[in-house]
Amino acid sequence: MHQARKRFGQNFLKDDGAIHAIIQIINPSANTQLIEIGPGLGALTLPLLNYVDHLDLLEIDRDLVAHWRAKNLPGVQVIEGDALHFDFFHWAKNSIDKGIEKGTNKDSNQGRRLIVGNLPYNISSPLLFHLLPVAPLIDEQVFMLQAEVVARLVAPAGSPDFSRLSVMLQARYEMEQVLEVPPTAFEPQPKVNSAVVRMIPRSHFSLNQHEWRALEKIVAAAFSQRRKMLRTNLQSYLERLALSDAELKLRAQDIPVVRYIEWASSLAQTS
Repeated sequence: MHQARKRFGQNFLKDDGAIHAIIQIINPSANTQLIEIGPGLGALTLPLLNYVDHLDLLEIDRDLVAHWRAKNLPGVQVIEGDALHFDFFHWAKNSIDKGIEKGTNKDSNQGRRLIVGNLPYNISSPLLFHLLPVAPLIDEQVFMLQAEVVARLVAPAGSPDFSRLSVMLQARYEMEQVLEVPPTAFEPQPKVNSAVVRMIPRSHFSLNQHEWRALEKIVAAAFSQRRKMLRTNLQSYLERLALSDAELKLRAQDIPVVRYIEWASSLAQTS
């Protein structure tokens, strides 16, 4: 038996009820293009193979890479690599080409491109940011994460959980917490609760690269000191942004995502 390795943040899902629920959320079909980050011992992998013709597995642990390659399962490609450095954009482009070759029909739930996985807690936030550039080519992402991180992802403005992570990810995705998973569903048991989030790229996303960089800058500045008012945190931007007197007295977590996007567009035009 493989021993879970702390340095890779390995906690293997074992609860059949949670596994079944996640498979339903993913809703795979034969021509779904799927890549699973960190397949572990196969809690999701093996059930997924009952639905899809092909499945890519991205695994950093060499022992688990050898484990999966030794199985030599039909339709499974095992990729050894670090998700934080993997070229998901290239993977998605290849998936599109495969779909064109097969003539798949997305209207019938065929040929969707999904990234799924039980993500290590220690890399979840940087990995979510790493995945942002591939959003235009992806139909959906379904991830198991630390419940605290999911709470931040889906938090509305005004909530104490609303953060820089909330703004940047909500600007690009529609997100929903779809499942809660207790520590007892894993082996070994983590010390925190987990949750599953569904992330669907926004179809009407309109920010160009210049505006996106402006959004990154203004959100980072706004949340640099959470207890301070925007009058202080956005001091260097005030001449270029039309903040109302009421907004100047608010804190970063009180501003809705759409307003940050408006500021970013204005900032990009004046830079």
